[in-house]
Amino acid sequence: MSSRRRFLAGSAATLGLGSLPVTGAVGAPAATAAVAAAPEATTRPPNLVVVLADDLGHGELGAYGQRLITTPRIDGLAVDGLRFTDAYSTAAVCAPSRCSLLTGLHTGHATVRANPSGAQGSLTAADTTFAQVLRARGYRTGVIGKWGFGPESADQDSHPNARGFEEFHGYIDHGHAHQYYPAYLWHDGVKEPIAANAGGAKGAYAPDLLRERALDFLDRHAAEPFLLLLTPTVPHAPSDIPDTGAYASRSWSAADKGHAAQVSLFDALVGDVVDRLRALGLEDDTILLVTSDNGPHEEGGVNPDRFDANGPLRGYKRNLYEGGVRVPLIAWGPGRVLPGTSDRPTPLTDLLPTLADLGGAPAPADVDGLSVAPLLTGAAEAARHDHLYWFRDERGVTARADAQDRQRATWLAEALRKDRWKAVRFAPVRDHALPDDQWQVELYDLATDVGESSDLASRHPARVAELVALMRSSWQEQYPRTAFGTTLTVPASAVPGEPFPVTATLANGSARAWSSPAVTLRAPVGWTVRATTATTGGQLAPGARLTTGWQVTPSADAPAATPWTLTAEGTALAPGGPVRYAAAGRATTPPPAPTRDSHLSDLPWIHAVNGWGPVERDASNGKSAAGDGTPIAFGGTTYPKGLGVHAPSDVAFHLGGAGDRFTALVGIDDFSARQSSAGATRATVYGDDRVLVTTPVLTAATGPVPVDVDVRGVRVLRLEVTDANAKTSFDHTSWALARVTVVPGA
Repeated sequence: MSSRRRFLAGSAATLGLGSLPVTGAVGAPAATAAVAAAPEATTRPPNLVVVLADDLGHGELGAYGQRLITTPRIDGLAVDGLRFTDAYSTAAVCAPSRCSLLTGLHTGHATVRANPSGAQGSLTAADTTFAQVLRARGYRTGVIGKWGFGPESADQDSHPNARGFEEFHGYIDHGHAHQYYPAYLWHDGVKEPIAANAGGAKGAYAPDLLRERALDFLDRHAAEPFLLLLTPTVPHAPSDIPDTGAYASRSWSAADKGHAAQVSLFDALVGDVVDRLRALGLEDDTILLVTSDNGPHEEGGVNPDRFDANGPLRGYKRNLYEGGVRVPLIAWGPGRVLPGTSDRPTPLTDLLPTLADLGGAPAPADVDGLSVAPLLTGAAEAARHDHLYWFRDERGVTARADAQDRQRATWLAEALRKDRWKAVRFAPVRDHALPDDQWQVELYDLATDVGESSDLASRHPARVAELVALMRSSWQEQYPRTAFGTTLTVPASAVPGEPFPVTATLANGSARAWSSPAVTLRAPVGWTVRATTATTGGQLAPGARLTTGWQVTPSADAPAATPWTLTAEGTALAPGGPVRYAAAGRATTPPPAPTRDSHLSDLPWIHAVNGWGPVERDASNGKSAAGDGTPIAFGGTTYPKGLGVHAPSDVAFHLGGAGDRFTALVGIDDFSARQSSAGATRATVYGDDRVLVTTPVLTAATGPVPVDVDVRGVRVLRLEVTDANAKTSFDHTSWALARVTVVPGA
């Protein structure tokens, strides 16, 4: 067992990477030797468990003043651990809050800044999560429960497995996670049916299934450092639960009984995790964090006021007042976390740098979070934020939240806390660029008015101006990221027997230098790999990169229309110890080239990546959907033979040099326009990764744009659609009459 003294001495000790061997790789022996020579850890780094409730209010735990709902297990952790009084989610609704928690970016910078309204938001390849950060240091990583970022498919950048979690069990889709008796759950990249729930039956309660998965994860990885993110869906609406238990006899509504039972179930789940850690002898080797993604909900008939779910705070889920964003946060770890209470304003963006610090891992330097690891251990006071920022673009509305916002719950809104002062402002139109004098601004002194009942804006105009200026500087429509870890670039097509170039980059996006950087490449058996550049370097300064290249030749007998995986691994010696970042790319041996003029909907594609759902093919000549894609209409005119996509999308076809011209109409179709006028995209056509044409911004109002490009000599034709206004939920785009003509005699 670890003692507190051992932890404080050894928390930054080196963690070996012997569990992650590089086999069959082409690279430099020198780098391998440098990593192998790193000293082994003198003590075990802490296991890390984060348990995230769904819509659990600040006042719904006994440790935070709850009187009607019993939560003895978490209350005990609060006594034995560190309880934060001023912890904050980074949004008042689920998806943006969870994105910020994972990536360390507040909602003025994060990729996902709103709950889904249609297609859900997606993480991107540029989003580094705390799982990726810790996996590089040898942690076994898993997420069990609600993920909440689309699309609901495997093999895409937003999937948990692509964002650093080696194991995933649960819900990908945000809406699917509202089902407590789902017909299926995901296991990594596979949908696993739940037979007991088939046909609408209620035979298997999802929180119970997730509990078993979580305990199994602990059992299987007890001998190695692990990171577990456990995200059960309780107590999110509906108030479904097999047994309301101690609340069954209460004279409450069924929704309130179920809600109270869900909160107690969450408490019991946390207790089960603690009990299993103790049974495995891991109690002193683990740090556990318990928190929530936003304030209390009032959905499905639940009355949060019955439970005083927001305590003394104003607001609920969806409000940027304290009740909507201030959440419980408890850190527990005998011998590792100093018991007590902290009033440090602590946003959940701090989780990424904190977990990295605890695990001895480098973290991206461009995150908004600050590490509270020194505060947990009692070694020192943690750095404090100059200010905290929140952005809201929410279309959902509930009665109590709307009343707190004075009927502005669907308005664009921002909030900012600096020291004791909190400003909240509302825009009457959905335009963040609206001049400041057209926003409605309120100011509160949290030191004397934690319930935000007295608006002081008219009495402190200079303070208002200061906080509004900070709001303006905190929000960026696009937030370019500094590269971090390994990226790999491979062509879409890999022709058997023909060499092609591959490039990989190891980027040090942290704040401290790395030494002995190296990159290796693994290819399928039978393929040849030849380095064309140096694969090692001396030192990577912060912000520097090591870019490497290879010539890869598929085996001559590689079967057609088959995807193949290549993996690049970048290694280095960081200040906390050796790190290894892997990146995978997929090249497909192409199908035969077209021999006659063809619509793209009749050709097999090399790959099809779509932001939401499958790429829709219209193979019915516009006569019926027939399960193969809705016929496309622009301006009331229906066109056959099209492709329907949702940004970001990338669909590639093999022309093999036989093509002559590619023609199409591309735009936001009538069906999508009827759903919302907010969509805006841009389409680009590539020939062998060379831009052939890029459209202006496409909207329903501007209509489709004709495309007519020369594709002679092009082997791979790629159609890419990207978001043009940071509103991906409305970016369904169609390629109508998408057609390739071939060179006569080709």
